[in-house]
Amino acid sequence: MSHSHGAHDHSCHGHAHSKNEKKLATAAVLTGSFMIAEVVGGVISGSLALIADAGHMLTDFAALVLAWIALRLSRRPADSIRTYGFERFSVLAAFVNGLSLFVIAGWICVEAYERLTQPVEVLGGVMLWIAIAGFVVNILAFWMLTRGEGENLNVRAAALHVAGDLLGSIAAIIASIVIIYTGWTPIDPILSVFVAVIILRSAWMVIKESAQILLEAVPKGFDRDKVIKTLEQEVEGVVRVHHLHAWCINQERAMATLEVEVEAGTDRHKARERVKDILESSFAIGHATVEVEESSTQKEKSTPHQCRVL
Repeated sequence: MSHSHGAHDHSCHGHAHSKNEKKLATAAVLTGSFMIAEVVGGVISGSLALIADAGHMLTDFAALVLAWIALRLSRRPADSIRTYGFERFSVLAAFVNGLSLFVIAGWICVEAYERLTQPVEVLGGVMLWIAIAGFVVNILAFWMLTRGEGENLNVRAAALHVAGDLLGSIAAIIASIVIIYTGWTPIDPILSVFVAVIILRSAWMVIKESAQILLEAVPKGFDRDKVIKTLEQEVEGVVRVHHLHAWCINQERAMATLEVEVEAGTDRHKARERVKDILESSFAIGHATVEVEESSTQKEKSTPHQCRVL
């Protein structure tokens, strides 16, 4: 990879980080501001759907702030202790956010059970207006987090928090309308559980993906055998590829180390550069450490066997 190409990638990466930071900060301000109004509205109306949504908004606010801090930290340069820098902190933040969604969903289900066994009065009118306002705020926050700048896992985790809130607002609107026209209050906790189930599914996907990165599993879609076969077939002079290890620092930065055995007389520098080019262009591995050595079978042919006298 040329220096200019690397500089361009770094510049684009930094631009994406800056955009993501702004999106997260704006969404956090929107969510935090409305959360207070929703708590008050939920208490006044007696609606579990609103209270659950307000509790979710509180964790949304915390999740968005954590995601913003993670992106800020990930821009810090590497040092003697953290040679990869802080880039993986954003993955850790996504993992924590995913776990918190499980806790929220569990709390909503417990509260829903209590409301079904001990029904309380719900003021449908107050609930409806607060739910509509929450819906508008969540639409704005979700739109900001999902437009533009790619597939950052940390931003996606934060967007899932807001998406869960968006569904909560829709459930609260539906529940309030049912209560206004029929007076049937069990619809409130029932729809809350429905939202909780959707939140759990989304949370599992974020936890699974971030855990894979933290456990240094291969990049998504990476086929080790295919990579080895491609390098052995397409790089001139390569006899064998082995000790191939691939992992991700974060969702956007994949790395690999490998050893390549070549025939005697092969230009090792050219072989190394060719391997790196194929890894980047065909398999999206932007950084690879490649050790090139002469094949052991070639060494045996070129070195005569000597008898040892005991």
